[in-house]
Amino acid sequence: MNRRVIGLALVALQFVLIAALVLVPWTDPLWHRDAIAFSVAGVLALAGAVVAVLGVRGLGRSLTANPVPLASSELVTDGLYGWVRHPIYSGLLVGSLGVALAGASWWHLGTWLALVALLMAKARWEERMLVERYVDYADYALRVGRFIPGVGRIG
Repeated sequence: MNRRVIGLALVALQFVLIAALVLVPWTDPLWHRDAIAFSVAGVLALAGAVVAVLGVRGLGRSLTANPVPLASSELVTDGLYGWVRHPIYSGLLVGSLGVALAGASWWHLGTWLALVALLMAKARWEERMLVERYVDYADYALRVGRFIPGVGRIG
């Protein structure tokens, strides 16, 4: 199967999981949802959104919805990309964790864990293509964490 088709399928699944986090019924909470819980969830959701948007902006002309790198793209290693290799994914994970915590159900936690697994697999697949595309990517991946600074370095 074509890489671009696989990439679009992964992106579509990612959006389905994010939508599911919001649409799954918020019943039978596993923990008490009080003002503190909603505040923490809101801070995580907002922080995740900010990180994801800054990650999008940081890619500039190299941005594509598909994880397959564009032929005309350049390797971005500054800004947030100097801290983590996938800040958009980091932002999605943090923001969706906020939604999962607010939802407080097994369904929310399971959906969030499915999103974690998907983004981890998607990042690894994307990184194999980035190593092929950019001669400096392997060195970059030795220095910079995948989703969290210093964590998930390749090497």
